[in-house]
Amino acid sequence: MRAPAKLHLASSNPGKLAEFRALAAEGLANARFSLETLPNFTLPPFEENAPTFGENALGKALHYSRFCDAVVFADDSGLVVPALGGAPGVLSARYAGVNATNEERIAKLLSEMQDLRGTAREGHFVCVIAAAQSGRGVAIVSDDVDGEVLDAPRGRGGFGYDPVFYFSALGKSFAELSGEEKNRHSHRGKAFRRLLAALRPLRR
Repeated sequence: MRAPAKLHLASSNPGKLAEFRALAAEGLANARFSLETLPNFTLPPFEENAPTFGENALGKALHYSRFCDAVVFADDSGLVVPALGGAPGVLSARYAGVNATNEERIAKLLSEMQDLRGTAREGHFVCVIAAAQSGRGVAIVSDDVDGEVLDAPRGRGGFGYDPVFYFSALGKSFAELSGEEKNRHSHRGKAFRRLLAALRPLRR
């Protein structure tokens, strides 16, 4: 039997790294891939300035795959609130400024939504994951999860906008979910399982 092929993650976000590692432990054995972070992530940076999640994810995967022989995957994800015209959207990580903290981003979001009620507080998390090898795209997948934005943060887990994202199916904010619950239901978990299914033919 062939050894598992390496699958490199192009991300320096500690929250994403933790979630992808947990997801990998759950699903990579059967997919015959092993997950590793990019060796020496001090490579020329990729500027995520495209207008869509898909363009950012694919651009990042293509960029970093040129520095590595293995399959490289990258994601772009964020919170979309239709009542705010889709914001924070692709600017989710930079919504309150490039160096803003999670708390500052949440504070800005809640300030802009303070007069919104009912269905106007609905939103969804989106995750697009792209994979590439040697500068050539090999897969791109996406998934999302619906919820609503709370009036105030709840819970201490997760990262980003998790404390204000209410998931009605379990009656909790994403920050109140266990790691197992979040990986089962989250946009990132669902998209990663789609990625493994898309890459599986490469290991036949």
